[in-house]
Amino acid sequence: MKKYYVIDTNVLLHSPNALYAFSEHNVVIPEVVIEELDRFKKESTERGANSRHISRIIDRLRLQGNLLEGVSLNDNGGILILEANHTATQMPSHWDKSNADNRILQVCKGLAESGNQTILVSRDTNMRVKASILNIQAEDFRNDKVSSIDQQYTGRVVAYTSSDIINDFHKDDAQTIDPANLYIFDESASVLTSATFVTNQFLLIKSTDKERHTALGRFDGKKIVHLRYQKTNPFGVTPKNVGQIFMQECLMMNSTEAPLVILKGISGTAKTFYSLAVGLHNYMDCQPKVYQHILICRPNAMLDEGIGFLPGTEAEKIEPYMRAIKDNLFTLMSGSNSTEEKDVLQTEDTVNMLFEKRIIQTEALAYQRGRSLQKYWVIFDEMQNSTPRQAKAVLTRPGLGTKIILLGDPAQIDNPLLDSQSNGLSYASEKMMGSKLCFQVTMLPEECERSPLAAEAAMRL
Repeated sequence: MKKYYVIDTNVLLHSPNALYAFSEHNVVIPEVVIEELDRFKKESTERGANSRHISRIIDRLRLQGNLLEGVSLNDNGGILILEANHTATQMPSHWDKSNADNRILQVCKGLAESGNQTILVSRDTNMRVKASILNIQAEDFRNDKVSSIDQQYTGRVVAYTSSDIINDFHKDDAQTIDPANLYIFDESASVLTSATFVTNQFLLIKSTDKERHTALGRFDGKKIVHLRYQKTNPFGVTPKNVGQIFMQECLMMNSTEAPLVILKGISGTAKTFYSLAVGLHNYMDCQPKVYQHILICRPNAMLDEGIGFLPGTEAEKIEPYMRAIKDNLFTLMSGSNSTEEKDVLQTEDTVNMLFEKRIIQTEALAYQRGRSLQKYWVIFDEMQNSTPRQAKAVLTRPGLGTKIILLGDPAQIDNPLLDSQSNGLSYASEKMMGSKLCFQVTMLPEECERSPLAAEAAMRL
């Protein structure tokens, strides 16, 4: 039986191609949704671009026939219907009749009372709650959502094997381990079981008979190989935990082997710090230079309310968003951690010089569309505040010799339209899982290397 999916405006503003996600069923757009889309079409934001995109899609479909009667969406029998009826359907008397959301709910109620299996699709939680008051089935749009945060790919796993195999692995760097000799712990059954690994997944290998006997490795798609950069100290930085060793490994690989690195985890686990350290190492310490530019971008979502219009050049406008970058650079450049005033001032001058001489460039994420980056070290920070569409856009920017690093914490999202399953960072992580060109590491809460307070808060809050 065909279902009637009534689409809320926010779904189309988030994903213009959502119309095509319902297979053989009927897709219903209340006429008030068209009016709402029209309000956003002049915006120079992604929301404005999506509004214009969906409007063009509907206009093309209009040429196929009468939208009020329904036009074909696909070869499976899917139909798009522009719904202007059900204006007389009874709604709670105290609900505002001029409210667009209430009009959408009225259409849903009218369709349901006509005997149709009707489902409201909305990203608005309050809208779905109001639908339940009217006994209307409501769902979130999940077509571009990934697994829940605790089930998302982490890029690392703990495996178990015998001490003899670990000893053989440690004999020299050419030794490998057959994945068939490794096991993982099945928590549900409390037993060790055979494992299937993902290409480029990092492993902490533990002995089954000696608790402190361990090894670190990476699955290259066929076998477990040694880490090559475990003893490296890029820009004088030494890894302090297993997660940072894994992070250092994928950052130190060249852009041919690892053009994409995705680092997730709570703040304080040195994701940005390490990305800057390895970038500066490749730019300053290597001759000839591995990369010609260091570029840092981030979405402009904020933790608190905005501070209004910012005058000045592009660099001046986005400078407030880059203060976290400067904090990390200051720590990186401090070296001896001297508290002498002259040393502090000198470090601040060095950090400012990196930006003034454009050794480190900063740009808004919105300005990356259409670019082709050659020999860039690119850090996209706070990518949990980007949309899947933005993530796809930045991952198609790199040219030859460019390395892309995506950073963020899917549990700390400031963009009100996103969550831990629909943000660009999680989307890119899940979609790129298993790619030979992508390396990923999710840092653990216990690997927070800030103050004792920050580490304690990360574990408790």
